[in-house]
Amino acid sequence: MQVTWKRVSLAAAVLFLIGYIISVWWSVEPDSIEPHQLNNETGHKIVGYATTTSLILTMETLLDKNGGWLSNDVMPPSLFMDNMPAFEFGAIEQARDLALIMRKEFSRSQSQSTADKDLLAAHSKLNIEHTSWLVPSAEGEYRDAIKLLKLYRARIADTNNPDAQFYARADNLNEWLKEVQKRLGSMSQRLSASVGQERINTDLAGDTEASQSTPNLASQEIKTGWWQIDDVFYETRGATWALLNFMKAIEVDFADVLKKKNAEVSLQQIIRELEETQQPVWSPIVLNGSGFGIVANHSLVMANYISRANAAVIDLTNLLTQG
Repeated sequence: MQVTWKRVSLAAAVLFLIGYIISVWWSVEPDSIEPHQLNNETGHKIVGYATTTSLILTMETLLDKNGGWLSNDVMPPSLFMDNMPAFEFGAIEQARDLALIMRKEFSRSQSQSTADKDLLAAHSKLNIEHTSWLVPSAEGEYRDAIKLLKLYRARIADTNNPDAQFYARADNLNEWLKEVQKRLGSMSQRLSASVGQERINTDLAGDTEASQSTPNLASQEIKTGWWQIDDVFYETRGATWALLNFMKAIEVDFADVLKKKNAEVSLQQIIRELEETQQPVWSPIVLNGSGFGIVANHSLVMANYISRANAAVIDLTNLLTQG
């Protein structure tokens, strides 16, 4: 009996070690897209090609990285992993936002024009629950969305097909940047709540006649739960990774608009701040020290880069709004 228990214990230890090694391997974050990957084969500029390609490559990378799509896995070791699934969720949220704006704004000339059929279907498939593992599975729907995006990309590259369009205009770009602002602002607040802070209610500030359905407290204590701190951190890493990919594509497709508005530097500043969010995390865990304490706080460092990127997005939005 003693020998049997020793064998069972040894087997369990070996399985645990193998599972741990696999978990570490699957937790390696993917690299961001390089600018040369956004070029089309013809060598000629095709408006919208880079943005569509960045969305396609971002989704393909999420599905084909180490371990594949982990958010909907129901078997160990991925069942016990949370950092990479959080990364995936942050990235897919950004992909959904871009797909929505491509459907509503980039592919339409005016409010009365119809939505592109491929983008409409692709956006719908991207909105499946990211944890879905039965039929249909998240991976299957995302693969279908990629196929539809490739069809749209082929259509805008076809000079004989005027039905598919991508309009690179300042007002269209601003609509996407407004969504980016909201996401970055939310990320910054959630990251800052890692140490807990008292926030004054500013929901109705700036309008004396404003009202809301139910009253709120004048101030409240906001603090992220201890078990959620690393999830929020890696969700932000995933979101900024995807956003960095998209910003590089925007720099290509909207080059003429940015040049006219003298806004190239503003976009480059956004890209620089987003690149800083992707620096390696050398600590084995996400540290949560106080603001000026002995131990570092990775969430506050990330919040700093997010806030600076958001400020640059606001500056870019203002520049695009000006005549």
